[in-house]
Amino acid sequence: RKGLAPATRCRVIAYDFGIKHNILRLLAEHGCEIQVVPAETTGAEVLALRPDGVFLSNGPGDPAAVEEVLETLRGLIGRLPIFGICLGHQLLALALGATTWKLPFGHRGANQPVRDLETGRVEITSQNHGFCVDEGSLESCDCVVTHRHLNDGTVAGFRHGHLPLFAVQYH
Repeated sequence: RKGLAPATRCRVIAYDFGIKHNILRLLAEHGCEIQVVPAETTGAEVLALRPDGVFLSNGPGDPAAVEEVLETLRGLIGRLPIFGICLGHQLLALALGATTWKLPFGHRGANQPVRDLETGRVEITSQNHGFCVDEGSLESCDCVVTHRHLNDGTVAGFRHGHLPLFAVQYH
């Protein structure tokens, strides 16, 4: 019924790299029971919580500068479904073995056009980042590009070829 929260469908651990409250609200509206944990939470601590999946949040900065988080993610890959947005997208790609590079000007603002390559639909997204996942390195990690930024052709989303992992570069 309208106004009632949906039944919980899954338990999600959300890594906080600078998470926005609205993202948590949207996950809850879709039936997720969310437990937010700090960036330094270990993989063993996450596994002990027995979640159905892991969410990697947005946040600022150079994704390659957080090596401890990358090691944690490498230990979770293949053990739990993982999805990420923005910085979480970049961190998941790096943990898989892909590389990132600094955009000359970054993607900033609420009118960033992205094509979903699987449906052909164009989405107008909100983005705020200065780094991008290298497409060639991503493909060598058994990943498929699922979304493309239409202004410059960069990777805006990917999924793994056989593991339950996916991410998008936007909010």
